[in-house]
Amino acid sequence: MQDLKHPTAPPKACLFDLDGLLLDTEPLHARAWQQAAQHFGTELATDQLLQLQGRRRHDNANLVCSWIEQPITPDQLLAVRQPIAAKLLPAAEAMEGAESLVRSAHRFGIATALVTSSDQKSMQRKIGNHPWVNRLQLMVCGDDPRLRAGKPAPDPFLLGAQSLGVNPEECWAFEDSEAGCRSALTAGCLVWRLLRDHEVGGQSVAKETLSREPRRLIAINRLSEAQHCLESLISTGD
Repeated sequence: MQDLKHPTAPPKACLFDLDGLLLDTEPLHARAWQQAAQHFGTELATDQLLQLQGRRRHDNANLVCSWIEQPITPDQLLAVRQPIAAKLLPAAEAMEGAESLVRSAHRFGIATALVTSSDQKSMQRKIGNHPWVNRLQLMVCGDDPRLRAGKPAPDPFLLGAQSLGVNPEECWAFEDSEAGCRSALTAGCLVWRLLRDHEVGGQSVAKETLSREPRRLIAINRLSEAQHCLESLISTGD
């Protein structure tokens, strides 16, 4: 990953993931899935919880049901899980540097969109204490009827770019999950991947994902790294 070159021109648009990128919700989501699985007698392993990141709720429910030994339906699982999540998620804090990055894109007149697997209702609940998220021009949610598939399919980022009237190749996508990176890369975006504490140099990104466009994926430890790059490119172009 250290061989990657930073972009040489600013983007026409910035497309932001929500969970684990703008807001620190992933530990809360994991807790909700874990407690729901425990209700049905199953303890989820760390690698299983990681597989749930970045995907739509019903896709995750189907996956978790396949891990639970007793026969249950996704609706039965979600009936337990959703009240837990509803209590936890409003307490989510902003990720370090997230608000500053969004404000910078807004200040520079760059088109922006939220591209999240969360449904509209859940998204609104999460951002209730973070009005700065509403600076984003539009929001593509996981229950958008125009979507044929969610992440890791490219549809969400393609829809975000299309709705802004920008080619995906001219977009910067900001993601933290494997599913989200696959989605954005396949759509054609340049992807800034925010690494988690347990990741080193983007090693958790699947080889098949990297093989598509290895130089369109930039691993960062802080969102401020992308902001500094953006500000530098804007100032150079002035």
